[in-house]
Amino acid sequence: MLVYNADVTNWFSGGISRSVIKNVCVPGLNCYSCPGAISSCPLGSIQNIIANGKFPFFVTGFLMLMGTLIGRMVCGFLCPAGLIQELLYKIPSKKIRKTRKSVKITRKAALLKYLLLGVLCILLPFVFFVRDGLGSPFFCKFLCPAGTLGAGLPLIVMNETLRSALGLLFSWKMSTAVVFAVWSVFMFRPFCRFFCPLGAVYSFFNKIAVFGIKRDDTKCTHCNACTLGCQMDTLNVNDRECIRCNECIARCRFGALNIVALGQNKIFQSEKSI
Repeated sequence: MLVYNADVTNWFSGGISRSVIKNVCVPGLNCYSCPGAISSCPLGSIQNIIANGKFPFFVTGFLMLMGTLIGRMVCGFLCPAGLIQELLYKIPSKKIRKTRKSVKITRKAALLKYLLLGVLCILLPFVFFVRDGLGSPFFCKFLCPAGTLGAGLPLIVMNETLRSALGLLFSWKMSTAVVFAVWSVFMFRPFCRFFCPLGAVYSFFNKIAVFGIKRDDTKCTHCNACTLGCQMDTLNVNDRECIRCNECIARCRFGALNIVALGQNKIFQSEKSI
C-alpha cells in the first residue's frame, strides 16, 4: 500500500502526481487520483481508454501477464483495497457465520463482479463514447470505494475549492464507501468477493497461473478443514475465488496443500509437510 502511494509530497499539497510513471499500472486496485499514487489503477485505465474509443492493449496485456503468473494472489497480497478490508475484519465484533446456506448465497452473489466488469467497466464506457464521442469510467465514478476513500476524501480535506463543489454524487459515493467499510468489519472482504471487477479479471487465470496451490492426494484425508476454514468460500483447489492467502495450507494437519510453481516445485508448504 505504501509502495503504491509513495509520492509523499502530494499528501501535503493536495495535488495529484503527473509523473511519467503514471503511464504504468500497478497490479492492485489503487486510484490514479490518490494524492500519493505513483502509478495508475488498471481498472480505471481500462475504463478511461475505452471511454476514449480505444482498445486498452497495454493494460490488457499487463493484466494477462499478472494473471498468468499469480492469478488472484494479486488480491491476496498486492491489493491495498484488500488489505484495508482485512484490517477492518480484525476489529473485534460478531462475525457473519459461515454455513452451507451462506456459502451457496455467497457463491452466487460473487458472480455480480463479472456483471460489473462487463457492464460498468466495458459496455457503458464504450456505448457512451459511441453516443457522445466521450464515455465515462462508470465503475470509478459511481461505485469504487477505493477511489472515494483513497482519493476523493483526502483531496476534499486538503482542497477548499473541491469542498465547495460537492454534490449528490459525492454523497452517494461516500455512503457506499461507508457501507463497504462497516460490512468489512463483519464479513471477510465483501467488496473483493462480490463487487471487484479486477478480482473478476484475475479469477479467469486462477487455474492456469504459474504459481498456484496443489493438493497431494496421497496425504489428503478429505477432512474438509481447508474448505471449512476458507473465508472466501472456495470449493476446490485454485477455485475462481481463491486469493492464495495460504489459510488452507496452514489449516491442513497433513501437509497435503502447497504453493507450487508450474504444478511441481514447492514454494510455500505447510510445516506439517516439512
